[in-house]
Amino acid sequence: MGTITTTILIPIVGMILLFLVPERYPKAIKWLTIVFTSSAFLASLGVLALFSSNQFNFQMVEAAPWIPAWGIKYKVGIDGISIWLFLMTTLLTLLAAIFSFYIDKRPRIYFAMMLLLEAAMLGVFVSLDLILFYTFFEATLIPMAIMIYVWGGSNRNYAAIKFFIYTFAASIFMLLGMITLAKQHEALTGVMTFDITAIQALVASGEFWQNTGNLQTLIFWAFTVALLVKCPMFPFHTWLPDAHTEAPTAGSVILAGVLLKMGTYGLLRFSLPLFPEATQAAVLPIMTLAVIGIIYGAVVAAVQPDVKKLVAYSSVAHMGFVVFGVFSLNQAGMMGGAYQQLNHGISTGALFLLIGLIYERTHTRAFKDYGGLKAQMPIFSALFLIVMLSSVGLPGMNGFIGEFLALYGGFMTAANGQYGLTLAYPVIAGIGVILAAAYLLHMFRQVFYGPLNPKLARLKDLKPWEIGLVGVFIVFIFWGGIYPNTFLKPMEKSINATRMMAINPAGQRPAWNNPNHEIDAQGNLVNINARTTTGDIDTSAGFEVVAAADYYAQGDSATSIQPKR
Repeated sequence: MGTITTTILIPIVGMILLFLVPERYPKAIKWLTIVFTSSAFLASLGVLALFSSNQFNFQMVEAAPWIPAWGIKYKVGIDGISIWLFLMTTLLTLLAAIFSFYIDKRPRIYFAMMLLLEAAMLGVFVSLDLILFYTFFEATLIPMAIMIYVWGGSNRNYAAIKFFIYTFAASIFMLLGMITLAKQHEALTGVMTFDITAIQALVASGEFWQNTGNLQTLIFWAFTVALLVKCPMFPFHTWLPDAHTEAPTAGSVILAGVLLKMGTYGLLRFSLPLFPEATQAAVLPIMTLAVIGIIYGAVVAAVQPDVKKLVAYSSVAHMGFVVFGVFSLNQAGMMGGAYQQLNHGISTGALFLLIGLIYERTHTRAFKDYGGLKAQMPIFSALFLIVMLSSVGLPGMNGFIGEFLALYGGFMTAANGQYGLTLAYPVIAGIGVILAAAYLLHMFRQVFYGPLNPKLARLKDLKPWEIGLVGVFIVFIFWGGIYPNTFLKPMEKSINATRMMAINPAGQRPAWNNPNHEIDAQGNLVNINARTTTGDIDTSAGFEVVAAADYYAQGDSATSIQPKR
C-alpha cells in the first residue's frame, strides 16, 4: 500500500469512524470530518511531492490481484493528466466540509456521504484497471444522489433521480465496451485483462483493432457517450441544471469542481488512447456538439432568473470549451482543455460557494430579491466580482489561459484543414466568451447595484472564516492566471503522449508500459537506447526519434524520420 492507496483509504476510514460517534454530538462529527479531509489533502500533497513531470508513464503504480480468474486487478497510478485532478478533489472536499458546518439535519449521514464521495472520486482519477475505474465511477453516484435527495431544495427528489438515471444508464454501455476490450485482448494474447496499459500497448502497435471491422467505432461511442453525459455535453446536459439547483451548496461545489471532470478526464484517459482511428473520425461531430453547447449554455444562462441556475447553465458552456480543446487533437488545444478542467473547478466552485454564503443569509436566489448588495456587503461584492471575472476569462486570471489555448488549438486544427473543421468553429466558440461576459455582468449589475431591497438592510458582510474560505479560491485564480506553468508543465508530457496515441500511425505511438518510450524537450516521441557504463564512462547513451511532435501538423502523410543523437 503506497501513498495513492493511503490517500483513498483516509476518507473511508473517516466515514467508518463517523458511525461510531452518536448523532447527538454534531460538533464532534463535523470536526472529525475536517480532520480526515485535511489528512487526505495532506496525503495528496505527498503524492505531488513524489511526482515527476519528466515522464509521461504512470508513476507510483500499486497493483494487486482482485478477481484473477477474470483478469481484474486493483491497480492505481498517476500521471500528468490526473495529478492536479487528484489534488483538486482533496482540496475542494476539504473546503466543502468546512462550509458545511451549518448542516444540522442528519449530520452524521451527510458527512459520511461526503467522505465516501471523496474516496470514490479519488479512485476514478488513478484507476488503471477498467473494472476498477467503473466501480469508482459508479460509486460516486450513490453519495451524491443521497446528498441531493435528503439535503437538497424543494424539487430535490426529481433532481436526484434524474441525476442517477442519466449517468447510470449511459455508463452501462461503457461497461459493455470494457468487457469487449478485455475479450479482444484475450483473443489476441490468450490472456483476459482489464489493464488499460496492456490494452493500450496492443493498440499502439496496431495489432488490437486489426480485422475487427467497425468494432472500434462502436466501442469508442459506447465509452464517449457515457463520458459526454458525465461532462455533460449538449444534448446530454439536462440533468445538470436540476442537480446543481437542488443540491446543497457543498454538493454543488463538488459536482462542478470534480464530478463533471470525470467525463473529460475519461475522454483523455480512454477515448483518445484506446480508439485512435475512431477518435479522428469523430472530431467533426464532437466539435460540433461542443460549439453548440458553448452557445446554447450561454444563451440559456442569459435568461435565467435564478443565480444558481445561471451558473449551472454556464457550466454547460464552459465544459464545451474543455471538450473543444481536447478534440482539437493538437498540443495547444489539448493543454488548454486539460487546464480548463482545473480552472472551471476553481472558478465555478467558488461561484457556488459564494451563492451558498448569501443564500444562507437570505434564503433566496432570485435576482428580483436582491439589488444594492455592493453597499451593504462590500467584501462579498469584491470577492464575487473577482470570481465572476475569472469565469468570464479576464486576462491575468486562470480562466483566460485555458479558454485561449483551447480556442487557439481549435483554430490551428481548422486552419490546417484537418478532420473537416472550418474556421467557423473557433469563431463561433469565441462568441461564447462574449456571451459569457454579457450574462455574468448582467447578473452582477442586478444583484449588486441599484436600490437595496429593504428586507436585506440588516445583512452582515462575510465573517473572517468565510473570507478565508473564498480566499483559497482567489489565490488559485490569480496563481493560475499569472503563472500557469506551475500547472501546465507537469501535464505537458502526458498530454503530448495522449495526443500521439490518438493521431500517430500504428508503430509510432507511445505505450504507457514501454519504459524505453520517452517524450523529449521538443515534444518528439523517442526510443531511449540502454545506457551501459565502464567505470565512469558512458559508452552508449542516445535515442532515436520515433515520431516528430509536429506529425500531421499540415495533414502530411507518413514520412521517414532519421534517428538523431
